[in-house]
Amino acid sequence: MAPKPSPDKEEPFEFFGPYLGPIGISVGLPAVCYLLLGLCNEDGCLRVRPSMWAPGLSRMSLFSWEAVCVVLAWSAFQIALHLALPGQRAQGVELRTGGRLTYKLTGIWNFWASIAVLAIGWFSGLLPLSWAYHHYAELLTASLFLALSVSLLVYASALMRRDSMLPAAAARPEYRLYTWFLGYELNPRVGAFDLKQFFEQVPGLVGWVALDLACAAAQWEERGRLTPAMAAVCAFHTLYVWDSLHHEPAILTTMDITTDGFGFMLAFADFAWVPFTYSLQARLAVHWVGGVGWLGAALVAGLNMWGYLVFRRSNSIKDGFRKDPQNPAYSSLRLLPTKRGTKLIVSGWWGMCRHPNYLGDWLMGLAWCLPLGTQSIVPYFYAIYFAVLLLHRAMRDDHACQRKYGDDWDVYCRLVRWKIVPLVY
Repeated sequence: MAPKPSPDKEEPFEFFGPYLGPIGISVGLPAVCYLLLGLCNEDGCLRVRPSMWAPGLSRMSLFSWEAVCVVLAWSAFQIALHLALPGQRAQGVELRTGGRLTYKLTGIWNFWASIAVLAIGWFSGLLPLSWAYHHYAELLTASLFLALSVSLLVYASALMRRDSMLPAAAARPEYRLYTWFLGYELNPRVGAFDLKQFFEQVPGLVGWVALDLACAAAQWEERGRLTPAMAAVCAFHTLYVWDSLHHEPAILTTMDITTDGFGFMLAFADFAWVPFTYSLQARLAVHWVGGVGWLGAALVAGLNMWGYLVFRRSNSIKDGFRKDPQNPAYSSLRLLPTKRGTKLIVSGWWGMCRHPNYLGDWLMGLAWCLPLGTQSIVPYFYAIYFAVLLLHRAMRDDHACQRKYGDDWDVYCRLVRWKIVPLVY
């Protein structure tokens, strides 16, 4: 039986679609990646005005075939690890057509294997790890081309199989640009290999840590030591990526996997945005003058761990309750029954606000920026961007839950007033 060609109800346009948002984001966000390169270089951060961007970029080589080969080799290496290493088998949520997909999850093994290879290669002198720092812009360009190529290939594949593949809820085939941007097919696969889930979790996240390590290697080679800022940033980022991959099954219930298609938006985020903008603080720390000392780094580490506690504890309760609501560990939770037969948590972390995991996530993001001090706003790009992202994501979540739960969601919102920050928002 062929799957439904579309959801039962046509979805409204998202991201200011069908034209303005997809075009603006597809051009604007890659431009931001290069802007961050142009604003800050080995001499520090330039003033944030357009006339100063070009000089920073003019010092950099933006393309090389060597970088293209490195990016392709990195992706192939991660795929090979995924295919060769043992992994947990997990089922996703039920699809609109009934049934569930099975996923092989090897993210944490990819993480450890990659770090081992990079560390052994650098310490032995066989792998010039700092090369990635010195060719950062070239690697970014190659990653952008890879994201564009993958998004076009999966879109073309979906067009050729439109009568048999399962489209994403937001897909609007009559608007080709919009559908390419958000993704036509919900779960593009090559055999049992799920492209969206794998690229969402592995190459970009592990690549982010690899770029951090390249920056740390560059600083070590130039200074003979790591500054407190570099050590703190690399430690915070590595903890975050390790946690994400250690709890990899949790991604199977997120909107990215259950609802969104695999289009340019996700491909760009996976291949370029995450590794190259999230490693911003590590790149800046290589030649950064100032920043915190070891005591300051310890204080910031306290903030990072507090954010991590809020993030991990709230997510663990949500995921555990969703999997086994009868578990005695959740017997003390106050619950709101819904007409759908499910229950919403209205106590503890989830009674404090509707998205405590977002709050913890942002606190960690702020901690990543603080080690570089306050002499420039550029290192705080992530905290500013992530706040906007989480606000938008909270609005999407609330909209989806309103349609899902109806009047019960109104009752829930009266019981849990605050969205992300208690007493503030």
